Amino acid sequence: MITVTEASATAGALKRLSDEGVSIWLDDLSRSRITSGNLAELVATRHVVGVTTNPSIFQAAIGSGEGYEEQLADLAVRGVTVDEAVRMMTTADVRAAADVLRPVYEASGGRDGRVSIEVDPRLAHDTRATVAEARQLAWLVDRPNVMIKIPATKAGLPAITEVIGAGISVNVTLIFSLERYREVMDAYQAGLERARAAGIDLAGIHSVASFFVSRVDSEIDKRLTVLGTKEALALKGRAALANARLAYAAYEEVFSAGRWTVLAGSRANKQRPLWASTGVKDPAYKDTLYVEDLVAPGTVNTMPEATLEATADHGRIHGDTVSGGYAQARADLAAVERLGISYDEVVRQLEDEGVAKFEAAWQELLDAVTKSLTGKGVDGE
Repeated sequence: MITVTEASATAGALKRLSDEGVSIWLDDLSRSRITSGNLAELVATRHVVGVTTNPSIFQAAIGSGEGYEEQLADLAVRGVTVDEAVRMMTTADVRAAADVLRPVYEASGGRDGRVSIEVDPRLAHDTRATVAEARQLAWLVDRPNVMIKIPATKAGLPAITEVIGAGISVNVTLIFSLERYREVMDAYQAGLERARAAGIDLAGIHSVASFFVSRVDSEIDKRLTVLGTKEALALKGRAALANARLAYAAYEEVFSAGRWTVLAGSRANKQRPLWASTGVKDPAYKDTLYVEDLVAPGTVNTMPEATLEATADHGRIHGDTVSGGYAQARADLAAVERLGISYDEVVRQLEDEGVAKFEAAWQELLDAVTKSLTGKGVDGE
């Protein structure tokens, strides 16, 4: 457990990050984190003001079985399907986390204090099913500070519009490309316009756009290493930051244009960029790289706990490290392209892999829960 004295000694960088306008969200959740008081402690001592989850996080949490034994036993007695069991457990965790963060939600006017839960990743290419699942999840969690995560696939874009249009707050996930990010911002505004036409108060609708960071470096660095030239190796570790900084430039452009001005007049909230996948994958890089070098007002950084603690321990926050770096960012991505590495191919591959990884994690979770249910004498199917 973190003591108040330890917190005051180590959380300076996190406070500075928060003071720069970056909302710190935790990219993890488990039942034991909630029941032990750890989540509340992170809110109190680590400036954590939100939580994100994904299929991999739930697979790790529920797959371990820790803290879920009693609920699994009850579900087994009831003879529920494995899909129902998983949804009952995940929504229970999100509901409990939302209650922990409710004071933050109230104090921030709904901007923070958010907990995200993702639609079934197997629905990523089915618009109608995604919308239905989003509505169901919002109903099951039944907390005003929940955000429903919808992947930024082609099928996900119209689903984002429809769900926002119904007044449900959305976390758009698995964004890798600048083109797709612009489509996401367009889908969000279209949803707000639909909500306004339906008489829904836009002030109550919030959204973030989860732009993935480290995976871009992982893929492009791998290709640069294969090339092996001095020029190629000099570009390692620069593409992900460049991509994210240009995403922020797009955000500034879109949310200062005439279409947005009209929506803002109806009390609409900007869809904030959220830096996701901010734990470094390459041990050669500083473990706080994607925190320190992506500081910009009006953003969210969702961190795995290791990155959160690394930032608290030795992070160095020196103001905005995004704005004004756009020319260099364009030059870095152009240099990668000149070496024959296709940006479009990379981001398309990363989206496909992202969906596939979440589908695989979800299936592993279903398999683990099936074994738990059948082990208690119930078919589970």
